[in-house]
Amino acid sequence: MRIDFVSDVVCPWCAIGLHSLEIALERLGPDFPVELHFQPFELDPGTPPEGKDLTEYLCSKYGLTPEQVDRNQEAIRQRGEAVGFTFRMDRRTRSYNTFDCHRLLHWAGLVDPDAQRRLQHLLFAAYFTEGENPGERAVLLRAAAEAVLDEAEAARVVDQGLYAEEVRERQRYYQEAGIQAVPGVVVNERHLISGGQPPDVFERALRQIAAAENA
Repeated sequence: MRIDFVSDVVCPWCAIGLHSLEIALERLGPDFPVELHFQPFELDPGTPPEGKDLTEYLCSKYGLTPEQVDRNQEAIRQRGEAVGFTFRMDRRTRSYNTFDCHRLLHWAGLVDPDAQRRLQHLLFAAYFTEGENPGERAVLLRAAAEAVLDEAEAARVVDQGLYAEEVRERQRYYQEAGIQAVPGVVVNERHLISGGQPPDVFERALRQIAAAENA
């Protein structure tokens, strides 16, 4: 089974969704082999390199008050805690541009899908747990090294703007396929599970898809 996880590094439901999906995959066990690939999506491609104030951005985008934003952030924190992911909302104060993250993730997927998965986790943690700018060069190169990728090659990817067109092509592909919000979990390039679902939902859906395709 192939799973394409369409997400953005600054999407909290994507971090929740990935951890939920991985819990579901653990429950399914080794007799349910899966190839997991990460695909790019940008919540706000126009975000400048220095980022935007997060509360102002969320209030403007969703028509919320600062108090509603705070309540939503607490609900997200609790959902993350339930699947083993730590959100530090006091550190996450800005939203950042993630295009360079996606270029590096694309390269990692070509090198080693397992390393790509590690890199995705590290970038989520850098942003949501540590409050760092995940698109900053130093953060990207540190994450690449921690993901056991070649740091010199990662620097070349970041500094030379490599894989920009490939990332844009993947973004267009999934947008044209109808994905307008993330996370989007695409199974065998045919079935879509939308949103940061609980582990039980992912497990049940994957079992149903496998049964239908093996019938």
